Amino acid sequence: MKHPLRAAAPRPSACPGLLRIVAARDGGICRIKLPGGRLTARQARAIAVAAEACAGGVLEATNRANLQIRGVRAGCEDALIERLLAAGLGAASAGGDDVRNLMLSPAAGHDPHTLLDTRPLAAALLARLEREPRWHGLSPKFAVQLDGGEALAMLDHPHDLWLSALPGEDGPRYAFGLAGCPPQRAGDDPALASIPAAQAGELVFALLALFLDRAGAEQTRMRHLLQSLPAPAVLDALRERQPALALRRDAALLAWRRAPAEPQRRFGVQAQREAGLCQVGAQTALGRLDARQLQALAALSERLGTPRLHLTPWQGVLLPDVPAARGAEAQRALAELGLLVDPAAPLARLIACSGSPGCARALADTKADARRLAALLPPAADAAVIHLSGCPRRCAAAHGAAFTLLATAPARYQLLAGGHGPVLAEHLNIEQAAARLAAHPSSPESP
Repeated sequence: MKHPLRAAAPRPSACPGLLRIVAARDGGICRIKLPGGRLTARQARAIAVAAEACAGGVLEATNRANLQIRGVRAGCEDALIERLLAAGLGAASAGGDDVRNLMLSPAAGHDPHTLLDTRPLAAALLARLEREPRWHGLSPKFAVQLDGGEALAMLDHPHDLWLSALPGEDGPRYAFGLAGCPPQRAGDDPALASIPAAQAGELVFALLALFLDRAGAEQTRMRHLLQSLPAPAVLDALRERQPALALRRDAALLAWRRAPAEPQRRFGVQAQREAGLCQVGAQTALGRLDARQLQALAALSERLGTPRLHLTPWQGVLLPDVPAARGAEAQRALAELGLLVDPAAPLARLIACSGSPGCARALADTKADARRLAALLPPAADAAVIHLSGCPRRCAAAHGAAFTLLATAPARYQLLAGGHGPVLAEHLNIEQAAARLAAHPSSPESP
């Protein structure tokens, strides 16, 4: 008998989901959206077993802290979905799977710099998103970020709606904005307004309702709506619809900038807020891990007494609540599994899409080329992030990179500063690209 969530067919979309396996060159892709990036050891083991039974055992950590199984074999789709649903990895309703796009810090609630613990709000938002059909009309790409002020946070990944904690004289508040990121630098767009923390959930659903009511059929993302309804008009409409919301937009908010994040904290042993505990992080090599590694990660978390994993938006994993006395042991174990624990390792700063073996659009085998590039680059802490993209869509780096190598032919690349230019060099092979990048490890300026 099929699981109850299989009663209705998923809506058509090019985006993979748990219930919608999308074809790729290397087989089907099944994307498992994890609530806040959280995964129990039992669920991790179930994913690993399913990936081996129904696919080639290849998994990818995504830049939204989810997991996806690649290479799903034709005819095995139903069996894979049933296995994952039996492990409790589905949403509360069939229509809810597409709209679970809610990003938290992987250290939410544990980071010593936390201003607000976003986990209770995230759980409440996800429960409504999954259960209430009204929200199932949102695009599978429509995404919300909750930032509690953690030091370990991805702040450069644009979201349709973001909320960021800030202290207030009358209690904690969330600043919020549309189609972008929290402001960090002087020239960044300021927050649209702020709201008392207690009203954050009401705010989110008021904005989602406004979006669904005002957006046209082709306006699937908040940035599309802002072209016809600018942000100040959205704020005016929100005030008219929800006069009870204590919205504030004053000089202090306009001047507010979010404290810089410290993404290097995703590596190694880091202290938690809780005395005697730490979190231990590592990064997958180019976003890939296999079923054996995921099985071993589950076993490691159980051995440490904390049977859960937190996926990160840097395509890595964080083990929370590790006894401080066992932090070094956990770090060694992660390294033995082939994960990256040293931020200076060249592979730790490389991002690559699936490339030509997995994607018909890609012009080069970006993952193989990235490994060749890593072997040619020197170790360097705080070095610039480099993105190898097989085509102009640049799928693998939503948060951008200091340099982009854009494939123009097999093993040939155009070198760009940032994600979209200016162009620094043309038709480079990997050795030439390595020489250029080694000469400019932290600046995208042209020689």
